[in-house]
Amino acid sequence: MNAVTNSTPSRKILLTCALPYANGPIHLGHMLEHIEADIFSRFQKMRGHDCVFICADDTHGTPIMIKAREQKITPEELIGKSAVDHQKDFADFSIGFDHYGSTNSVENKKLCEVFYERIQAKGHIHKKPIEQLYCENDKMFLPDRFVKGTCPKC
Repeated sequence: MNAVTNSTPSRKILLTCALPYANGPIHLGHMLEHIEADIFSRFQKMRGHDCVFICADDTHGTPIMIKAREQKITPEELIGKSAVDHQKDFADFSIGFDHYGSTNSVENKKLCEVFYERIQAKGHIHKKPIEQLYCENDKMFLPDRFVKGTCPKC
């Protein structure tokens, strides 16, 4: 009997890691986590389990907007460049994702819509008015890190 042979029934395992932001290179912390997850994925597959190892670049949020502005490129250009760089870094370390994607993909958008519709149908989504600061010059609502000063409610 092989040391990794599993006598229990095959399990279905979905494995992922924290998604790295698409605003810069992969750092040691990312790499450590992804190597550990890759080892776990390979071990589970050796044991006969159906383990699917997925990850993606996090392409939303203020860090992407800030880095794109600094580089004088669009967020989409930054996302594209980061995707190539990140996938090369992971490949250089032989990390074996079953799928590596982007939170900006059509597939992810559709999946999010399905989840949203399901939880909305169950009554778990509620609308309420909120106050947000808006920049007339940039025609956008401001992320927290763009607001300076002291909160009048704290």
